[in-house]
Amino acid sequence: MAPILEIRNLTVSFDTAAGPFKAVAGIDISVSPREVLAIVGESGSGKSVAMLAVMGLLPPTAVVTADVMRFDGQDMLPMSERERRRIIGREITMIFQEPMASLNPCYTVGFQIEEVLRGILGMSARDARKRAVELFEAVGIPEPAERLGSFPHQMSGGQCQRVMIAIAIACNPKLLIADEPTTALDVTIQKQILDLLMDLQEKHGMALIIITHDMGVVAETADRVVVQYQGKKMEEADVLTLFETPKNPYTRALLSALPEHATGGRLSTVTDFMAAHQGEDA
Repeated sequence: MAPILEIRNLTVSFDTAAGPFKAVAGIDISVSPREVLAIVGESGSGKSVAMLAVMGLLPPTAVVTADVMRFDGQDMLPMSERERRRIIGREITMIFQEPMASLNPCYTVGFQIEEVLRGILGMSARDARKRAVELFEAVGIPEPAERLGSFPHQMSGGQCQRVMIAIAIACNPKLLIADEPTTALDVTIQKQILDLLMDLQEKHGMALIIITHDMGVVAETADRVVVQYQGKKMEEADVLTLFETPKNPYTRALLSALPEHATGGRLSTVTDFMAAHQGEDA
């Protein structure tokens, strides 16, 4: 099956006073229709930057290059900003790390989702309101019609994340990118959000990319995993192979830091593991 998203040799660098800083260093990523791909690695490994480059959401200081960046058979590299807008937000959507920071505090959540429906799909105000209620109901927001009139600060973190998911699926995208979708949520809400994403992915047949540093999330959700470190791809494998026979020292470091691998009441950190295995081949 042809991938819905195919990226080859993606590089992202930023100009700094000390010279160019390469945040992403020549990675390859692909995801097939209906597949769940996890991109995992510690903070600063370039996970989010790579996907923001696909979305065209990096600042002007970023220099993005790639040999291939293709979505659903369309070459994105020569596209103008206007041409990309026909895809981004409609066929590729993204859920960002902080729902409270992503929603505009000055507008009701209903206005914000209706704005997407009217601006991208051209719905009338009446149809957009009806669709917004359906979407809130689909993501499990209680009393959806009444909740449309709420401001973000009047909702919990979990409810705001559900609003962000509703906005992301409003146009029935072919690819949904979820950037740390459970960050800053308590354990119970994390499980609910992950279950919701997986249910929606299966129901709508979307491809799903989950960006995370949590190997537990990877184990629970992914079909295939890409491990990144310092902007480079360290390893790629299906989820069972990765957990049972990890090949790269960095992957083993991430797995060794899981709570169940604590020894003597102390967790091994990734830094500890990498120091102990310095010089090992990938």
